Amino acid sequence: MPVWLREDRWWQTASAVYLSLPVRGLRVTPDNIFCTDRYLKVSIPPFLFEAILYAPIDDTNSTAKIGNGIIFFTLYKKEAAVWDSLTLANANKEKLQYLRENAVLKAHEKAKEETEAKKVTKQEHKKYALEATMKLEEAERKRIEDLKEKERQKVTKELELWKKQQEDAEKQKRVQKEGEVLQEVEQLKEKKKEKMNKTRIHNEGISKPRIKATKGCCGSYSMFSENLKEEQLPAPRSAATIKINFTSRVFPTALRESRVAEEEEWLRKQAEARRTVSADLSELEDLKEEEKNPDWLKDKGNKMFATGNYLAAVSAYNLAVRLNNKLPLLYLNRAACHLKLRNLHKAIEDSSKALELLTPPVPDNENARVKAYVRRGTAFCQLELYTEGLQDYEAALKIDPKNKNIEKDAEKIRHLIQGTMQDT
Repeated sequence: MPVWLREDRWWQTASAVYLSLPVRGLRVTPDNIFCTDRYLKVSIPPFLFEAILYAPIDDTNSTAKIGNGIIFFTLYKKEAAVWDSLTLANANKEKLQYLRENAVLKAHEKAKEETEAKKVTKQEHKKYALEATMKLEEAERKRIEDLKEKERQKVTKELELWKKQQEDAEKQKRVQKEGEVLQEVEQLKEKKKEKMNKTRIHNEGISKPRIKATKGCCGSYSMFSENLKEEQLPAPRSAATIKINFTSRVFPTALRESRVAEEEEWLRKQAEARRTVSADLSELEDLKEEEKNPDWLKDKGNKMFATGNYLAAVSAYNLAVRLNNKLPLLYLNRAACHLKLRNLHKAIEDSSKALELLTPPVPDNENARVKAYVRRGTAFCQLELYTEGLQDYEAALKIDPKNKNIEKDAEKIRHLIQGTMQDT
């Protein structure tokens, strides 16, 4: 049962009610006080104070001060009037219960409204913060765009200035060159004129004695005098153009010294290689120069395989194959990666492609062909295709009959085939 606090004192004015409640020796916090417009409660277990107020109050502006063992309430009336008593008198139990429950219900509704208001306020604050952040980001983006535009304009102006300087320099060089050409032409004209003068003087010196000799006996020119005057200067030669046709060739050697079939084969292979590199590789433009080298990619894949990173090795080999699909070692190494990753069908496909490229069979590619047969045979055996696997191991033994490991593996496959046949 609660212990009721009865030592309260109250007084009033027309607009407020003042209530003093002694709580000596008790620890009181604001959580112990509950107040609505018609209901006031102080609960400090096991102590309790409860009052159904005479008239409504303004519970929002009303205050409660705790100190010196006293709770001092200042309750502002909603309507200015003088109360007959602090609490509602002559009320039955049902009405008091109704007022109490109504007060609690109003308190819950008020708390709910305050929670909703806080939630709305919080959302508004978040919205404002988001808008402010977006504005800041937009301002920063605009500032960066302005800086870029300024830099672009600056570079454009510098480029235009440089182009103008280059054009002026080219123009100056061209004018200078034209002047030199004109000077050379003038010099050539002068030399030609001097040469013509010398020739004319020389011809005149030769022709005069002849004319005097013809005058001799009879005092008149002979019939040959006019011919001598005409022969003083020879007539200029007629101008003509000589056309020379050359056979169009890629190689600088003469056609009679070259081997046309081999040169055309070399040109065809070069064109095919360029098409292979440039075909559908627009996504590789951002790669470095060494990353576009198939040999560099092959070495990279070998290092990845050695560290156990088989997926990365496959990626390196894939890119190398796209750059050059005529290297058998790329398919051979990728087949080894597929075996480690249990991609058995791909391992068979790559081993077969490597064997196709390792033609003709020569001593230099024996080791690579042995590896290709062994890896394809291993993939067949893991797929339980023992007959095909045994054929590949026997083909590897034909190439390298002294390899004991291949011989042991081939013997194991024979036993597996025999066991399978007996089970059948």
